[in-house]
Amino acid sequence: MALFQTLIPALCTLSLLFQIQPSYSATCTSQKFGRNRIFQHCNDLPQLNSHIHWTYDSSNSVLSLAFAAFPARPDGWIAWGINPNGTGMIGTQALIAFKKPGGDSMIVKTFRLNSYKSVEQAEIMYDVSRLEAEYHRGLMMIFATINLPNGMTTLNQVWQVGASVMNGTFPAIHAFQPENLSSKDKLDLRKGQSLTSTSQENSGLRSKQIHGALNTVSWGMLFPIGIMMARYLRTFADPAWFYVHISCQMSSYIVGVAGWATGLKLGSQSKGVEYTIHRDFGITLFCLATLQILALFLRPKRDHKYRFYWNIYHHGVGYGVLVLGIINVFKGLEMLDPPKKWKLAYIFFLAVLGGIAISLEVITWIVILRRKPGKSGISIKLYDGQKDSNGGQQPLTS
Repeated sequence: MALFQTLIPALCTLSLLFQIQPSYSATCTSQKFGRNRIFQHCNDLPQLNSHIHWTYDSSNSVLSLAFAAFPARPDGWIAWGINPNGTGMIGTQALIAFKKPGGDSMIVKTFRLNSYKSVEQAEIMYDVSRLEAEYHRGLMMIFATINLPNGMTTLNQVWQVGASVMNGTFPAIHAFQPENLSSKDKLDLRKGQSLTSTSQENSGLRSKQIHGALNTVSWGMLFPIGIMMARYLRTFADPAWFYVHISCQMSSYIVGVAGWATGLKLGSQSKGVEYTIHRDFGITLFCLATLQILALFLRPKRDHKYRFYWNIYHHGVGYGVLVLGIINVFKGLEMLDPPKKWKLAYIFFLAVLGGIAISLEVITWIVILRRKPGKSGISIKLYDGQKDSNGGQQPLTS
């Protein structure tokens, strides 16, 4: 009897502990929360491994919810909010939760996301009560009751996760990967389902992929090949090399302009999201390439006194576009974050192209050094026909 008297309180305590400890899994339907929190609906959100649970009382427009997500890092933050006027981040009335400094206890605050550069900790436009946050085994949770306007049965929800908190009081900026930029949809509170516009999200991702493909083919592939045609083919096929070179570079420019235009469109559709370095490199590439095309119509004749300076300009700008274009392709791959095989494939392409260039460089110099001027009847040209002081052709240098 004494044993039972000892065990019963212990078992009751253990039972209580199991009751208040939440249960988590990869799907919202099997998630359970402590303190007898039960919700009528739940959705597994399509981005950032997040889940939303809610009960909606239509008689007085009260929304009780639980938002659960893993922060980008253990000491990061999670956020859920309602955008009353749009579908993006700007204008969102948000609940943001993070750990208090020095422990696992949580704090949750209300924020107004006025713009990408203005995030204000303040009361939001909805009455919020029972605002709490919890942390368990890496998962952060926000609980709240929100009084919505009468008749509001659908809402634009936005959610996000971040990696760090500044000074333990303010969430630092989140990542700008595709899943971070797509963490939004429309929630039907009565039907208990998300009204995500999958086609719209796929369209945005498809536009980014098209932009990346066009610019990779243009500045990252056709342009280097065109330079190689000018440098090496002229030794063996003059003047055919010139027309092949022009064809490659004109094709590169046309494809590049199409890629630049898709970039402008993406920028206009993502106001506030800035990839400064990638954007600046893209603008510089477009300007330099346009100058190259215009320079074609101002090309002096071979014997003109300014032809030497024109060639220096033409080659300098061309090699500048080559280097800048390849760098910007890698910048774009870093932002788009495609499967690693695509980046490896482009690196392999550059390696093969570099190997071919080295081989052709060696072969070209061997041919040049073995030829005697005038013996073969084939001229070896530098700067399109300039001769040295003795009347012979100078070595090929570009």
